[in-house]
Amino acid sequence: MELSDLQTFATVARAGGITRAAEELNTVQSNVTQRVKALEAEIGTALFERHARGMTLTGAGKRLLPYAQKIAALSREALLAARDDGEPKGPLAIGSMETTAAVRLPPLLADFHRHCPAVRLSLRTAPTADLVAAVLDGTLDGAFVAGPITHDDLTATSAFREELVLVSARRWASLAELRAGTPESGPTALVFRTGCTYRQRLEQVFVEFGWPSAARFELGTLDGMIGCVAADMGVTLLPRAVVEGSAMSGNVSIHTLSASHARVETLFIQRRAGHRTSALGGFAACLKQDADVIAA
Repeated sequence: MELSDLQTFATVARAGGITRAAEELNTVQSNVTQRVKALEAEIGTALFERHARGMTLTGAGKRLLPYAQKIAALSREALLAARDDGEPKGPLAIGSMETTAAVRLPPLLADFHRHCPAVRLSLRTAPTADLVAAVLDGTLDGAFVAGPITHDDLTATSAFREELVLVSARRWASLAELRAGTPESGPTALVFRTGCTYRQRLEQVFVEFGWPSAARFELGTLDGMIGCVAADMGVTLLPRAVVEGSAMSGNVSIHTLSASHARVETLFIQRRAGHRTSALGGFAACLKQDADVIAA
């Protein structure tokens, strides 16, 4: 099997379709389609089921995917290891939750760029579950995720400590008023997509408040989330630092929660095995040494 075919197959599986995969691979759709068909012909069975909303893996595709991901990751790692002469340079792919990227990372990224200007850093935002999967399959070199994370193939370093708060429209001055003034089913929960740890925490809060059947509304951006809260569309759960640092902070109310719901640690995760590039080592060193990174 050709390495490029396996890499294309894994990208289509992650992207869920030919169009998005072609954009990610910076190629034309016909090339992606050709490589997938070539791989299916070599194996002798279909790897995807095609439907109107995209493509999903067949049983054979599901069995092949982890091997394709490992081969692609090992190939990338081998190339980087061969080029690594001990000086931080070359590509470095880091992932982060959007809230962390918005508030916590700018000083760290600026510090890293000053110390390692030859590194071509790319940053991808996604929910914790997606970031963990991307680090495991080698798509990302490391990622900032919400803890706790326990996995035999990962190492985790404490990066930030956050206080999560419930955020509502400004007219709800207190948590007691919010609980008394909303329907029995509770307010609409404004959440990021499935896989977000903060979404899971908010759902736990809603169960404790007696609102397990409250409606959910998914949003894709942090600004959109806070804007919808300010417009009294619903409530959400976010780090206090994110809300207080928002330009719309004056249009919302912040409600303190119990420690069991409020405390969360942001971890920087990396793969345990394999070659650790000098670029990744330089990034980890900046994270460890920058006194301003750790939030009290």
